[in-house]
Amino acid sequence: MRNKVFSGIDSLPYGRATDEVTSGCLVLEGGAFRGVYEEGVLDALMEAGINMECTIGVSAGAMNGMNYVSGQIGRSARINLRYRHDSRYVGLKALKKNKGIIGFDFAFEKITDDPFDYERFYRPCQRFIAVATNCLTAEPEYFEKGKCPDILEAVRASASLPFISKEVLINNIPYLDGGCSVKVPFKWALDQKFEKIVIIRTRPELWRYPEKNNKKTMPHLFYRSYPKLLEGIDLSHQRYNKNCDEMVKLKQEGRIFMICPSRQTDVERLEKDMEKLGILYYMGYNDAKNIMNALKAYLNK
Repeated sequence: MRNKVFSGIDSLPYGRATDEVTSGCLVLEGGAFRGVYEEGVLDALMEAGINMECTIGVSAGAMNGMNYVSGQIGRSARINLRYRHDSRYVGLKALKKNKGIIGFDFAFEKITDDPFDYERFYRPCQRFIAVATNCLTAEPEYFEKGKCPDILEAVRASASLPFISKEVLINNIPYLDGGCSVKVPFKWALDQKFEKIVIIRTRPELWRYPEKNNKKTMPHLFYRSYPKLLEGIDLSHQRYNKNCDEMVKLKQEGRIFMICPSRQTDVERLEKDMEKLGILYYMGYNDAKNIMNALKAYLNK
């Protein structure tokens, strides 16, 4: 029988990030439980005193970004590697309470022995933006902490996976997973004129979606009321591949710094194997350690 909790859960890093703030923008890709890789990278960054002044995340990246901005080393990983098989977090109880497969309320409100640090999260010295997809326009919308009415609801919308989550209403507008419109929001950081942009990916740098046929499939059965969203979903893989090529070019030009999984894995979006997830976490942690000198050189030049 597979472990319900990662066997190395008690050895995960634990602590608080320093108060030092690093100039630049951190961009976090989504990917559901592939985001555990990202959590390893973020913990290594916090341990190294790299706390970016601005963080923008999509889906799982938005949830991970909350724990990064709150400065809680290891918290994201402890939740995913301990509670993956707890139905309050992933499953029927989460679905009943949150109208989605992920128990957002459980992760940020119910874990009393490892509570989320709202006070630090809301400090004005670090910006935080969650990206969600407007179901009516199929365009990404950028919700910023301190500027939108409810950043927590925006993160919940950003992480509401299509097909298995109900749309989240914000100002009477339905929203879903930010990844339906933009999977890596690096262009927002460029538009904001950040000089330093660090992107954490959840796919290897050379990975691309295979070419997609034009056959109308499952999304068209679910979202007939949102024709623009359907069109956006149909184009999302093609758009993602193009963005990946653009990021590689920006990296070669020294405009961005990109951290990607050092090897391909078979971890699924809703992966159940806890040892696979634990290995993925430590891949991220060690990949970040291995490039730390290069990252610091980029940030300081």
